[in-house]
Amino acid sequence: MGIIINRFPNGRKKALTLSYDDGVNQDKRLVSIFNKYDLKGTFNLNSGIQSENNYWINQGKTIRRMNIDEIEEVYKGHEIAIHSLTHPHLEDLPKEMLITEIFEDRKNLEKVFGYPVRGMAYPYGTYNEKVLDVMKICGVEYSRTVNSHEKVNLPENFLEWHPTCHHTNPRLMEITKNFIESEFRSMSLLYVWGHSYEFDVDENWELIQEFCETVSNNNSIWYATNIEIIDYLKALDNLRYSADCGIVYNPTAISLWISADEKSIEIKSGETVKIK
Repeated sequence: MGIIINRFPNGRKKALTLSYDDGVNQDKRLVSIFNKYDLKGTFNLNSGIQSENNYWINQGKTIRRMNIDEIEEVYKGHEIAIHSLTHPHLEDLPKEMLITEIFEDRKNLEKVFGYPVRGMAYPYGTYNEKVLDVMKICGVEYSRTVNSHEKVNLPENFLEWHPTCHHTNPRLMEITKNFIESEFRSMSLLYVWGHSYEFDVDENWELIQEFCETVSNNNSIWYATNIEIIDYLKALDNLRYSADCGIVYNPTAISLWISADEKSIEIKSGETVKIK
């Protein structure tokens, strides 16, 4: 029996996930582009200031948040995650305020969207051990940082999930094309993040259009939200193997995929499969 390697759904080796912050009006245009190319995004919102009255000017462009009664329809089909209640530097706050910023944002978003909100992105990308401790208490299962590494690795720590790159990275398309063209042995993840208002400020909506067109409609890539990636990776960790790895049992609620002797194998929910 050869080496057993985990795979994404349908035996794929590659996945793409996207993350955008702040719940601004420009998200409407971004979501429409994602929808056009059947891509999935995770959008990180600040429910305490989710109003058109909250806006700022950046290089002459108005950046205005959407009203909270708009967001359910705008983000349909995509994931919503926490970005804190009012977008402060979380590490500066006492623990009591930290709990409010994270837990109340989660509760507010769950009331709007009707499902458990389990992910987050750090406002300003800043955090410390105190923030990590509170996030665990508040039921946060992953959080995206702003520490891009230009790699396509899986996250080592879900609460410090470092993305591949920001969309303003001048190497974005080079990284993307290398990801598409490379033949990886292990599972690989391209994770791009940003703010949709930056396309207005930089006057380069054609960049995200080109990116989406380039990565879309590729059978070798699994297009997933952040939480779908996390749930799948956690489920893979729950596979149970016999001592000689010749038998595998899937106790989870979803189908999982592995590769043995370079052959893709599906292990359905509740199923026990003989690998050899």
